[in-house]
Amino acid sequence: MALPVDPRVAEKLMYYMTTAFGNANSVDHGYGNQAAQAVKQARQHIGELINASVKEIIFTSGATESINLAIQGHIYQRNTPPKIIVSPVEHKAVLDTCKVLAKKGLAEIIWLKVNRQAQIDLEHLEKVCSGGASLLCVMAANNEVGTIYPVEKIGAIAQQYHIPFLCDASQAAGKIPLNFQDWGITYLAISGHKLYAPKGVGALVVRKGHYLEPLIYGGGHEQGLRSGTLNVPGIVGLGEACKLRELEMQADENAIALLRNHLQSLLQAEIPNLLVNGDLNNRLSGNLHISIPDIPNSAIIARVRHKLAISTGAACSSGIVAPSHVLQAMNLAENIIEGALRIGIGKFTTKEEIEKASSAIVSTVKAILSLK
Repeated sequence: MALPVDPRVAEKLMYYMTTAFGNANSVDHGYGNQAAQAVKQARQHIGELINASVKEIIFTSGATESINLAIQGHIYQRNTPPKIIVSPVEHKAVLDTCKVLAKKGLAEIIWLKVNRQAQIDLEHLEKVCSGGASLLCVMAANNEVGTIYPVEKIGAIAQQYHIPFLCDASQAAGKIPLNFQDWGITYLAISGHKLYAPKGVGALVVRKGHYLEPLIYGGGHEQGLRSGTLNVPGIVGLGEACKLRELEMQADENAIALLRNHLQSLLQAEIPNLLVNGDLNNRLSGNLHISIPDIPNSAIIARVRHKLAISTGAACSSGIVAPSHVLQAMNLAENIIEGALRIGIGKFTTKEEIEKASSAIVSTVKAILSLK
């Protein structure tokens, strides 16, 4: 779910698009120096939010590119097809990259086990890791059902067996505490539009001492890992958003959880057979993933799409009509998968909007039921 850009972030963006418009790699003049200083400050803000060194932060166009750079850049250095341990509920950016490598004979995938709440079986994870692997891919929080994963425990297991650990933190950064330095994470991916920064900017955090083969050549920017003129306004926006999330995350997420719980209660009171998916004790505050069995989600969305922005699954895949791979991996019944809806709530959502959303969904469900 894309979040709106925080107005304070947008103000910074505008300044670096129109006034301080220099190229951060052209330091022969004041404009370039100013841009370079702004990029340096952004790295500091990101590093402070996730406890990483500024030298470990590589700017990209977003988490999808970061994930591709981490997986492909890590794998392409190996002479024999390596084993990649993957959670089946990862974002498509992870799954599709791994599957393409496997199809080309460049990697072998070992799948982890998840339960009906999308939680990972840690005993199975440790057993698989004990057999050795070249890379472990587990996200910090699920983009569809909101389940939060025990990253610190997973990182400790990965460290114990000397397996590099890629953590897709695009859903989690700025919403829950993350500690890159101390949690055994090797590569960490974040995306701007998930934490009130603009779309089209992100970062890959690479632990010191780990080398990646670049995917993009030309100019040697970002320590040679990601060539191309830096997106200074986007980077400044990402940095400012990270600074604000560090200051406001706890209070914001507590308030968002109250709104989410209010919406959940309103819907449960009016729709008796409604199910809430994911780990209800460990989920993102802004995520409400529901199923209304035996009412196709497409029927609801067709009627409310002009009032609400809700989806059937991952936003990146919503243009394709296909069952959610996450819900399938959770082994949910077909009618629960077909009736699934993902509702996102952010810091700018109001109680009035929550009540309007509930009213729209409830009235739509009742209208559909009356036709049966």
